[in-house]
Amino acid sequence: ALRLAGGRSRCEGRVEMEQAGAWGTVCDDGWDLADADVVCRQLRCGRAVRVRGDAAFGRGSGSILRDEVGCEGHEEHLWDCPATPEHDCSHKEDAGVVCSEHQEWRLSGGRDGCAGRVEVFFRGTWSTVCDSTWYELEASVLCRTLGCGEPLRQLSFGHTLPGRMLYQCESRQPSLAHCQWTYNKSAPCHQSRAAGVVCKGTGP
Repeated sequence: ALRLAGGRSRCEGRVEMEQAGAWGTVCDDGWDLADADVVCRQLRCGRAVRVRGDAAFGRGSGSILRDEVGCEGHEEHLWDCPATPEHDCSHKEDAGVVCSEHQEWRLSGGRDGCAGRVEVFFRGTWSTVCDSTWYELEASVLCRTLGCGEPLRQLSFGHTLPGRMLYQCESRQPSLAHCQWTYNKSAPCHQSRAAGVVCKGTGP
């Protein structure tokens, strides 16, 4: 099995593999985009947009299971790639990746991180969110994800970023990525404004 740990979504983090029932990490020696692409594709997280080394997502524990990984990029699984099982690494060299399907959010232009225009980082770029299906439920999922409590009121802004995301939540999910979403489809976003929100909490 394979997973990403220590990130803000299941599509970002430290690369961890399971071997003989125990989880371990991968050393960043020779860790590159081709290796990271295989990880992202295997996890159905799209492609790699950032390759990280030096335990960027924190140090793992357990064994270091791979070193000098040498994927060509088309392999189906990380363990299909050539690698050295012997290593001279420590956990401060744990390899990580940010995949294109990773989503992270911010509120920008407000007085703190808990108020402003909703922006989502997705497929390597920041986008705005269409307000055509943005209601109390979507706002409350976002405010909670950001650690900002509950939504106080909705705001509306212009779209000034290249991409547009649309969310529709059926229930209170752990994050907007768990709701239904569509990216850069013009019809539902036609004549929409960019969603904004003021949450009750105050941010960092």
